[in-house]
Amino acid sequence: MPVRYGPGIHNTGSEGEFSVIADETKDLKKSEQLSLVLRYYYNGAVHESFIDFQRASDIIIQCLERYGLDYKSNLEGQVYDGAVVMSGRCNGVARRIKAEAKHAFYVHCNAHCLNLVIVDSVKAVPEVDCFFALLQKLYVYMSGSYVHEKWLSVQRDMYKDAPRELQRLSDTRWACWYNVCKNFMDRLPAVLRVLHEIYVETVVRDLWKHGIHLTFIATLAVFRKILGDAKCASDVLQAPSLDLAVDLIHALQETLEDCSAGSCFDDLWQQGVETANKCNDAVEAVEKRTQRGNSRLTGYLVESTVGQRRSKEGDKDKFRTGVFYPILDHLNAELQRRFSKNNCEIMRGTQALNPKGESFLEEKTVLRLGCLFDCDVEDLKHELYQAKVIQRKAQCETELSSILDFTYFLEPYKEVFHQVFHLCRIAIALPVSSASCERSFSALKLIKNHLRTTMNYDRLSNIGLLSIERRARSLNLDAFVERFAHQHQNRRIQLS
Repeated sequence: MPVRYGPGIHNTGSEGEFSVIADETKDLKKSEQLSLVLRYYYNGAVHESFIDFQRASDIIIQCLERYGLDYKSNLEGQVYDGAVVMSGRCNGVARRIKAEAKHAFYVHCNAHCLNLVIVDSVKAVPEVDCFFALLQKLYVYMSGSYVHEKWLSVQRDMYKDAPRELQRLSDTRWACWYNVCKNFMDRLPAVLRVLHEIYVETVVRDLWKHGIHLTFIATLAVFRKILGDAKCASDVLQAPSLDLAVDLIHALQETLEDCSAGSCFDDLWQQGVETANKCNDAVEAVEKRTQRGNSRLTGYLVESTVGQRRSKEGDKDKFRTGVFYPILDHLNAELQRRFSKNNCEIMRGTQALNPKGESFLEEKTVLRLGCLFDCDVEDLKHELYQAKVIQRKAQCETELSSILDFTYFLEPYKEVFHQVFHLCRIAIALPVSSASCERSFSALKLIKNHLRTTMNYDRLSNIGLLSIERRARSLNLDAFVERFAHQHQNRRIQLS
């Protein structure tokens, strides 16, 4: 029986290595919709092709069988968002597919991994958790109709550029946290001026006295720096290329280590002090309640602390040891924990196939990757040596800058470098994130609107394919209409 490929999927032959990417969302009927995307190498390029929308309860394998894909031999990877139903060790989808296709290694979406690193680190430091809770309170309060109008008016009065909107915090879309910190840091004098002018309200008095101080501003500066660095990594991890995944994680770890060892803290603290000075110029100083001692201890010499002493506002050393260092320590620990599993080992192996990588064609690393995918180790050793020689000669004429370039370079010699070429195709097919599925959800919202909630899944998938795949947009639809009319004479209506 010939292999029947789905619409938008190229026939890559008997050695068509591919990976499956899946993610789910709810439609207007609150039903779970699963988006399925295939990633593969074909004709010198990497492709991520949408193939289907289906119920979350359906099995992914059934969809692959329906399109005639040899998943038992050619399915090399599967990426989901980390939900237990998808990635569970016992009864998760990844486990069940791995039982059918032994090379289908599960890869947790790297962008979601980085998201969890930030969220878990924030919740682990109580002061930071309170800090973001306060930012959320400020957003909610400033979003009120009366306060929002005043917020825009104050910005027009204090700044020349257009007024900015404050943003809501979200655990699933944490990249917006950077924009939250950036806007609050840049517009904090305006925020305090708004709160000062409506100081009579109880909620504002509570925010003013107990929340906004130099430590708050310094924490704002710290997270503006950290989240800015993490956002760059997150944006690239959502791209289709796997080449920079490991390097980006290592670069982020090195950045955090430099922050703890260098003069980064002093610079961030100075930014907080300068912002605090601007805030003092924007509003009048607020009188704080003086702390009273216990009247029963009057006349006595107290040699130890009584109760919990409140730290002095703006205490630089206590902020360094109590907030700054714990933030960096938890971020580093979470990065090492979440990016040190099997998928990181696979990424290190794929990085060894990148001509720009430091471990390019390193025997130990490539052989470890080859063992995972049952390559012939002896043949692979010989091919690695010869591939290095040919690559050095070719580098003088054409510069190879990625795994894709190296794979395209080896394609004419694929019979000679069979094992290396096979690993390169696998490395390209392995996905980094589930961003392609998330992009398909935008089309789902446009297709399955309030007037089409009863649409069946076959029609939904077909219309989704026409909307998502760019290659489908170049089709001659008039030719399809004519072909349909000739094949189904009874459907052609003669108008008098």
